[in-house]
Amino acid sequence: MPRLAYLGPEGTFTEEALRLLDPVAERLPCATVSAALAAARGGEADGAVVPLENSVEGAITTTLDEFAWGEPLLIDAELLLPVRFSLLARPGTEIPHIKRVYTHPAAITQCRAFLSRELPDAVVVAAPSTAAAAQEVALPGSPYDAAIAARIAGEHYGLVELAGDIGDRTDTVTRFVKVARPGRPLPEPTGSDRTTLVVFLADDHPGALLEMLTEFSVRGVNLTRIESRPTGDGIGRYFFHFDFEGHVADARVGEAIAGLHRICGEVRFLGSYPRADGVAPRVKRGTTDEEFAEAGDWLARIRAGQV
Repeated sequence: MPRLAYLGPEGTFTEEALRLLDPVAERLPCATVSAALAAARGGEADGAVVPLENSVEGAITTTLDEFAWGEPLLIDAELLLPVRFSLLARPGTEIPHIKRVYTHPAAITQCRAFLSRELPDAVVVAAPSTAAAAQEVALPGSPYDAAIAARIAGEHYGLVELAGDIGDRTDTVTRFVKVARPGRPLPEPTGSDRTTLVVFLADDHPGALLEMLTEFSVRGVNLTRIESRPTGDGIGRYFFHFDFEGHVADARVGEAIAGLHRICGEVRFLGSYPRADGVAPRVKRGTTDEEFAEAGDWLARIRAGQV
């Protein structure tokens, strides 16, 4: 049975994602994303599940930076989890009696309308995580009357749901990824895949980003996400995260990655894996595997003097 680390404590959305990605795995809660990935890197766990991006808040920058600087890890699966916040409290609590609410800052941002409408006089305090908030509220003598967290947190800590689905948007989704140490085979291509890279510039010069993007464009590879992050070497110096359609086994994807390797300082491959949404790419004319193979054969004939 695999052991997977995740952003804890028990009752986080990350635990919910882990349960869906691998229902039989032993679960190892960790205090931070960095700690979860360290457990995977160090062998304390066989892998880890961490959040990568949210449809409202954007990228999880800690995860992006860990993938760029830590020991290599490969993504082998992803999950899109709808984010449903609940107002949780100790049994017997009623909404009019709530004076202090404890939750993660992201939940505060995403539940502003509910808080303003239903708890206009309540003090809302930031917690390390939504699950930590629920854990604190469950303690006897807690200074907080309620927590905003996932429903699963209420199940863990014996809290009751006073209101469900209280987010300002009903379509909020967080993308989670499962990672493991390199050394095992990559997931096989499915025809609906995603590849992730971290790319460092060889040097900063006019058109450097355009040069990278051209490697994708000329081969018909569609980007699904691009993020820039500071390298820490001074203002204005960045590295880049790319998500794009396709699998490294696809000719167009492999050639794009090889092209980046030629012109960039470092390219870190983070995996090719099935897309959670099942969307297949639209492969434009001239970029199928068969067309790349035919073009290679044509060039070989020319080099052999067979015009």
